[in-house]
Amino acid sequence: MQAVRLLAAHSLRLQDVPQPQPGPGDILIRIEACGICGSDRHMYAGEYPTAKPVTLGHEFAGTVLAAGSAVTRIKIGQRVTGDPNIACGTCSQCRSGRFNLCAHLSAIGVQRDGGFAQYLVMPEGQAHVLPVDLDPVHAAFCEPLACCLHGLDVARISPGDSVAIFGGGVIGLLMVQLCRLAGAGTIVLSTRQQPRRELALTLGATHAIDPAASDALAQIRAIAPGGVDVALECAGVPQTFTQSVAAVRRGGAVVIFGVMPQGQGVSVAPFELLVNEIRLQGAYLNPLTHARAAAMISARTLALDCLVSRIVPLSEVPAIIASPPAFGEIKIIARS
Repeated sequence: MQAVRLLAAHSLRLQDVPQPQPGPGDILIRIEACGICGSDRHMYAGEYPTAKPVTLGHEFAGTVLAAGSAVTRIKIGQRVTGDPNIACGTCSQCRSGRFNLCAHLSAIGVQRDGGFAQYLVMPEGQAHVLPVDLDPVHAAFCEPLACCLHGLDVARISPGDSVAIFGGGVIGLLMVQLCRLAGAGTIVLSTRQQPRRELALTLGATHAIDPAASDALAQIRAIAPGGVDVALECAGVPQTFTQSVAAVRRGGAVVIFGVMPQGQGVSVAPFELLVNEIRLQGAYLNPLTHARAAAMISARTLALDCLVSRIVPLSEVPAIIASPPAFGEIKIIARS
């Protein structure tokens, strides 16, 4: 079968590899769609730890072709999405319910072979069943949506709250929709790209600002005097981190969601965090949220077609990951 393999930093190739075979507790799925994530670009650049060689792709969905002898819940022919993050279940973090912080976490598409391939094997417990008539392209949004749901759990948005979202990529635009569903009264999206600002306004943002046109903080404080209740940093760059911390009111919350390169530092003033009692917290992966994401996708709760920039074959994936996002790119989906 064909698979997109990360061989070393800056070395990503489409290769022919043996088709995997399921063990007793595994299922074999034919991959129908797999999303390209910003994290894939970080892995390619050596900025995020991975196994090597490994098949990338952690936002995947497909149809079950075979099941191991110990599989009881998942049936052949079902369409499934896969939670890529496999926790050990026995370390202190797992025993406290924080599976995303598992000391022995192993992720499909990171440490284990992933979804940029024709076929994939994963443990039955990672699979979530989807409607058989669901568009596989929509199904591939389950993983990023699950991570966004954890971000909102961390943010603890209440109806009527004001929220500023920094970054207008797929995560920022999913967050706009989720904040609307959570009842936020004011939703401000900050992004340099006009098409993304226009789209955000159709998806539920009450305001969309251009941080390049004038001072982003001044624009936000004109909308929410004193600052917003919650800032969601979804871009993963030092500038938006700094803006997020400065944009919240006293007693507000900042959620760090965007992925910056490992080792990247930013400047922060602890005194300001202290006297303003700002809650600064990261939201990492998708602990116990993948089932909720699958339910929302299955119920067609979110607008997704407008987030798909294009659909490509596996052969185009290496070049796309090796290049910076094109202007206007939101989500690219690979289909084998």
